[in-house]
Amino acid sequence: MDGAAGAGPGAARIPLEPDREQTAAMMADVTEFVLGFLDSLGRDRPPGPRPEPGTAPAGRPPEGPGELRELLRVVRDATGRAHDTTGPGCYAYFPGGGLVSSAVAELLARVTNRYSGFASMAGELVALEESVLRWLCREFLLPDGARGLVTTGASAGTLAALVAARTTVLGGPGATGTLYVTRHTHHCVAKAAMLAGFAPEQVREVPVDAGLRMDARAAEALIEQDWAAGRRPFLLVGTAGATDTGTIDPLPQLADIAGRHGMWLHADAAYGGGFQLTGRGRALLAGVERADSIVLDAHKSLFLPYTTGVLLVRDGRALRLSHATAGGAYLRDLDREADELPDYADLGAELSREWRGLRLWFPLQLHGVAAFRAALDEKLDLAAVVDRELRRIPGLRVLPPDLTVHVFRVAGGDGGDGGPVGEDETNLRVLRAINASGRATLTSTRVNGRIWLRMCVLNHRTHREHVDDAVRIIRDAVRQVAGVR
Repeated sequence: MDGAAGAGPGAARIPLEPDREQTAAMMADVTEFVLGFLDSLGRDRPPGPRPEPGTAPAGRPPEGPGELRELLRVVRDATGRAHDTTGPGCYAYFPGGGLVSSAVAELLARVTNRYSGFASMAGELVALEESVLRWLCREFLLPDGARGLVTTGASAGTLAALVAARTTVLGGPGATGTLYVTRHTHHCVAKAAMLAGFAPEQVREVPVDAGLRMDARAAEALIEQDWAAGRRPFLLVGTAGATDTGTIDPLPQLADIAGRHGMWLHADAAYGGGFQLTGRGRALLAGVERADSIVLDAHKSLFLPYTTGVLLVRDGRALRLSHATAGGAYLRDLDREADELPDYADLGAELSREWRGLRLWFPLQLHGVAAFRAALDEKLDLAAVVDRELRRIPGLRVLPPDLTVHVFRVAGGDGGDGGPVGEDETNLRVLRAINASGRATLTSTRVNGRIWLRMCVLNHRTHREHVDDAVRIIRDAVRQVAGVR
């Protein structure tokens, strides 16, 4: 068959402009698909990827119409073979639960299809999006002049923040500008530096302390050395929840250092930022309010669909000065100065921009902030349970979690030769045994050159019974593979 499955003369035609009845029938089939998918989560849908080969049709699109239910079957089968990040047994990477209410908001935004790059084209819609951004600025205790931007994720937000820092501190691209990270800083910072015109040697790696956090004293010593060598330190990156380990850098000390040296402090709160809504999280993230820019991924710790990130900048003028242009002649009919609302096209790289903020505004309004706060507190409670139970497994070494990422490894045991290579292989075998259960999926990472297993409790669908089951699976895998009793 050439093109989409089910195409042919007998297929029901859905025109480009379906009438009310045709639209209702299409939506009914899609609703049935959604309900079936949600019913399958945590029951007959294992969290890991399926090994069987795909059957999705290839080739060019057909000339004739496809049949909707057959196309939905193709989508169902293809997604069923993908890594399931939405179910309660996914602890790999940063699970993305994808709130249904946010998906509904995305449907509304896509059907109405309004352009939000310039406020004069959709003032009330921009106002809704802006209300969420101003609320987040207040939650992070930023001053009145702060601005926000809903992005596709922390990577895009980091690039915008780095460009703003480059313009503010350096006055533009510079061969002597240096920025400071650790080995556990997310690689999106190095990528943003590359895209912004910085050479690899301008990205300086600061040592970490015994807790795998940026060593503040070492950071300042390196900055002072660079000043003496004729470099211009301009950006210090503190992580509020590292991807590998979940650890939080000493943000208050880093803010002091940035202030003393006239540097821009960027806080990568892509993972940890949502926990700012909780009392425990706010205490752990103390110092983030002193950052010049903050990125957080709402598709992580606010449970929204992927490509929902937020950038907050202490001085909103810096964001506009580093991204705004005069614009093309075709924009001459827009009154871009009459409204107090921002033109998001002037705050980031995107000019073509959908109404992205609805996927944030709608769930917050529908469920209320307290529902998100309660879910985040539950994840912190579950993290405490997991940490306690992992420490009860003989032969397991566990790093203390700052938030909800757990990093642990088998040390010794009968599964290896006792050396580093043997222990690493033992841990990989334990990981394979865990994932083979079909009920829990973890990943591995590397800390100080050694393989560690990593478990992140973050999905809003993950509850006590799920983490209890995951711990049992881990315990059984350690006993089976490493022979530790």
